[in-house]
Amino acid sequence: MNRFVFQLLLACCATAALADDATFTAAPAGSFTIAVIPDTQSYVKQTSASDSDGDAVLRNPIFETITDWIATNRQQQNIVFVSHVGDIVDKNVPEQWNVARQCMDRIHGVIPYGVTVGNHDMVTAGDSSLFQKYFPESRFKDFDWYGGSFHPDRPDPAISGNNANSYQKIRTPHLNLLHLNLECNAPDDVLAWANKTIASHPKHHVIITTHMDLGPTHRPTTNQGYIIDPKGRMEWKKCHSRRGNTAVEMWDKCFKLHENVFLICSGDQRRSQAMHVTAHGDHGNVVHSCLSDYSSDGSLRLYRFVPDEDRVDVITYNADREQLTRTTQLVADHEEHQFSFEHSMPSP
Repeated sequence: MNRFVFQLLLACCATAALADDATFTAAPAGSFTIAVIPDTQSYVKQTSASDSDGDAVLRNPIFETITDWIATNRQQQNIVFVSHVGDIVDKNVPEQWNVARQCMDRIHGVIPYGVTVGNHDMVTAGDSSLFQKYFPESRFKDFDWYGGSFHPDRPDPAISGNNANSYQKIRTPHLNLLHLNLECNAPDDVLAWANKTIASHPKHHVIITTHMDLGPTHRPTTNQGYIIDPKGRMEWKKCHSRRGNTAVEMWDKCFKLHENVFLICSGDQRRSQAMHVTAHGDHGNVVHSCLSDYSSDGSLRLYRFVPDEDRVDVITYNADREQLTRTTQLVADHEEHQFSFEHSMPSP
């Protein structure tokens, strides 16, 4: 039996085990996990029993639950990094940003993390000033894992600047990872910066989180179209007007050019919800694109790296219900929620 077939059988067995196991076990020895938080747009006003005035307080209970679960299970799952796919808020207003920062404060200084600017996190023209106010570069720059952010060649950083596009470095005993958070429909100057950043880390395994990647290939013309239209890498955009790049353009101008890029994480499309697409970069490398947008039902994605077996187990876990997400009304196939893929992980 050749090595590829053996690895494929291992992956299939792992997928079956994850899908059938009612309990979620601790990460095995030697493995590590990257947690990916899907869109967190469910903000509600709730009245606290301890509030004598009876005033409703804005909260995001699902966001709180997810980051609490990550913090609580950090050691059990050996979570080394967390990425948010964007649409951190529903409405781009200070009240929601304040709640979002409080939710992320649960892991701030505890686990390295990055946040992605989604279309709800900026104005259509690309101004992400409020994101930059609540998650500026200064919030992260003193951490040794924080690499830096894109600085536009103009005085005002409101568009694309001040941590709207950033990178982080994660070192593990088995491999060095470079992670980039790229804003929704990142313009050409951002992609030029991303290309330079990736090229300057040739020995790092590269993961990119960007908000729009997989979903309906063309912009749907009906609500039902978001569910039934052909899906893949999207050829339409929401932000930055003419300057913005579609997911296909971001792939062509950046992602496919680098042999060390192997994983792209995205959100945005709650009616597509979960997708896994593989493609080959220009150097023949396999790139896994993974969409996860569970419409704030409590599910998050866990990418469990198993270096001894050159395998990544992709686990969808509902932190609110405390159970694996095996199937949903929109995506019945459990292999879109629980699956594995092969990735070579030689020691650095």
